[in-house]
Amino acid sequence: MCGIVSLYNKRQKPVQQEAISAMTGVILHRGPDDDGFHLEDNIALGFRRLSIIDVEGGHQPLFNETRDIWIIGNGEIYNYKELQQWLKDIGHVFHTDSDIETILHLYEEVGTDAPKHLRGMFGFTIYDSRKKRLFGARDHFGIKPLYYVETNDSIGVASEIKSLLELPGFKREVNPTAFYHYLTFQYVPDPETMFAGIYRIPPAHSFVVENDQIKLERYWDVEFKPDESKPFSYFVEGTRSVMLESVDKHRISEVSRGAFLSSGVDSSSIVGMLRTFEPVKSFSVGSDIPGYSELDYAKRTAAYLGSEHFERVINAKQYMDELPRLIWHQDEPVADPSAILLYFVAQMASEHVTVVLSGEGADEFFGGYNIYREPHSLKMFSGMPGWMRQSIGYMAERLPDQVKGKNFLIRGSKTVEQRFFGNALIFSEEMKKRVVMEDITRSESYVSPFTITEEIYKRASEYDDVTKMQYLDIHTWLRGNILMKADKMTMANSLELRVPFIDLKVFEFAATIPTKYKIANGTTKHVLREAMKDFLPPEIQSRKKLGFPVPTRHWLKNEFYKWAKEIIFESKVDNLINKAYVLYMLDEHREGNADYSRKIWTILVFMLWHQIFIEQKHNFEPYVSPNVDLRRKKNSSLQHIG
Repeated sequence: MCGIVSLYNKRQKPVQQEAISAMTGVILHRGPDDDGFHLEDNIALGFRRLSIIDVEGGHQPLFNETRDIWIIGNGEIYNYKELQQWLKDIGHVFHTDSDIETILHLYEEVGTDAPKHLRGMFGFTIYDSRKKRLFGARDHFGIKPLYYVETNDSIGVASEIKSLLELPGFKREVNPTAFYHYLTFQYVPDPETMFAGIYRIPPAHSFVVENDQIKLERYWDVEFKPDESKPFSYFVEGTRSVMLESVDKHRISEVSRGAFLSSGVDSSSIVGMLRTFEPVKSFSVGSDIPGYSELDYAKRTAAYLGSEHFERVINAKQYMDELPRLIWHQDEPVADPSAILLYFVAQMASEHVTVVLSGEGADEFFGGYNIYREPHSLKMFSGMPGWMRQSIGYMAERLPDQVKGKNFLIRGSKTVEQRFFGNALIFSEEMKKRVVMEDITRSESYVSPFTITEEIYKRASEYDDVTKMQYLDIHTWLRGNILMKADKMTMANSLELRVPFIDLKVFEFAATIPTKYKIANGTTKHVLREAMKDFLPPEIQSRKKLGFPVPTRHWLKNEFYKWAKEIIFESKVDNLINKAYVLYMLDEHREGNADYSRKIWTILVFMLWHQIFIEQKHNFEPYVSPNVDLRRKKNSSLQHIG
């Protein structure tokens, strides 16, 4: 796990060492163990290393036998041993046992098709001096981040946005279109970022920089292939088998491992499966507000599974004190309160291990969110002609809010494409008009959120409604929220996170499960629950998903109230946000007249982000936790388990 930076000078001038050093130094937390650089012609590669595989020999940048191809890479390749052996058999000479060197020789053999052969999480850049080009790619699902920017002089690619902000002359400005989308989704959907001019390289895409241009190309796509001919037992047995194999693959390292544990099926399954291979350290976090902590369940689960368990309780002050720095680590505003608790559990885990396994992705792949049950509950509307559904919706909109069933009729009157934006829908278009200063109906930068979802739904037009929802979440919620916070909050603690559910082989099998076996027996991800039964305590097998719940609803009425008001008054966003309306929501929420907690939190996170990155009110220096040195001593005698 590392941080990478590559820089291409469009004026064909040499890149200065000071420039690439500054861009690499600001992501010290991603790789406190080592750094490395390669400057040649008009390019520069910069690298920060967190040593995981081939600790002694995996220094980067790495080069081929003739030193005309160089690589820097972030991530882990779980099939690198098989690829390495194949490449050795056909004559390639390896200087290290690094998985990243395997990508280098694979590129020599198959060129820009290299990403198609990889199983893992990755973001990498290759400099091919023979062709005078940079080539790179991001993994299939977006587990590892990769961003790019183009200025008058340069094209830069990096693991984190803050590296690109170091480019001389780059002007920090809010991307207004991204801001509008953020108000809908609570994050910025691909490929935009909240910074004007900086973009994400989307998952499953490669890039080429040559002739002073950057071009992106998709190398793989999500495809569901439900197999109705197989019995339920086939999918249960297959899920158990593919998941055990994935967990085993995700153990590869030369350093200590552990796992996050909440109290749901996903993380508990990971701990249970990992426990079949080795002793496990598990880590949980909760708040000090009753009803917002799952520590008791997690503790009982850990006892049942036999893991060495660690937990931490977080209060409002700790959360508030750390929030600005953690928004700096995120690069962009992501208004998911659980991201901050994820940081605290990662901080605790970093005292004991270098690698953690976690349960992200199970819901998207196996159909786990409760909202996926909605198509079944609205089935009565699906056979109605369009005009009838529209009429029902028209009448329902005019019913008083207190009329029972109003929302059911409204949602039933809409198609899944009209009602489902993913797991977060913060501000409706009507509420945006109240919270945004500009008249969005006349704004040149305003783009309807339907432009994001419409293109995704088009590619999923042949699927049933539940699968369409999964497809949308994989392309929005998973990459924009779940994986973004997972990477940034763990790397803030120089901790590598691995996600065995989000594996190419796992997805290929999960994609064959028919919807009738995913949403069944009154629950979600039915196949996965059955497949994991042997690894879970009975009380966990059917629990609702909560993850790491955060009491922002309570805190905004109490401990956070004055602090929130200060942020609203101080933040210089008057051209973007109607502060009077935000203050109205805050007071209404405090008085208990409405629950505006998610909306208020979305605005507060944006305001803090604006203070940090645009106003530059806070100055955060690269920081490495003292836990890293403590951990190095503990890891010094560990052996490779390959």
